[in-house]
Amino acid sequence: MATRSRIAIEQADGTVKSIYCHWDGYPKGNGQTLVEHYGDRAKVESLIALGDISVLGERVEPTDPKLHGFNRPEEGTTVAYHRDREEKFQRPRVDASLQAFVNSDVEEFGYLFTAAGEWMLIDGHRKHRELKNLEEILSLRLS
Repeated sequence: MATRSRIAIEQADGTVKSIYCHWDGYPKGNGQTLVEHYGDRAKVESLIALGDISVLGERVEPTDPKLHGFNRPEEGTTVAYHRDREEKFQRPRVDASLQAFVNSDVEEFGYLFTAAGEWMLIDGHRKHRELKNLEEILSLRLS
């Protein structure tokens, strides 16, 4: 069963761009991958530029495009609906502010790369939503 998530980046103007991800959205899945492999703003921007994705991988682009596709993805590569299944491109959603993103539909979990370069988590299951530092959440769950 899918654990859906939304992956976002805070822009310099205060808006937040985000994309949908269908699989492995829980903190130990996508959260861990984001912290370990997407600590660079340029890489997060490349990920968001793909539009909605099915699976988050350790890298945005395949090492060999001939060996990567939606039904047979290259191991470790993000699987995107538009690039890899040739679906209509879904532009990243843009929320007017950080608070608007926090209060929006973040699916089951929302991940935000802040302007300061930190990954934050929003638990979409909670009535009272707040941003929490993702690395702290992961270290608590591992201990």
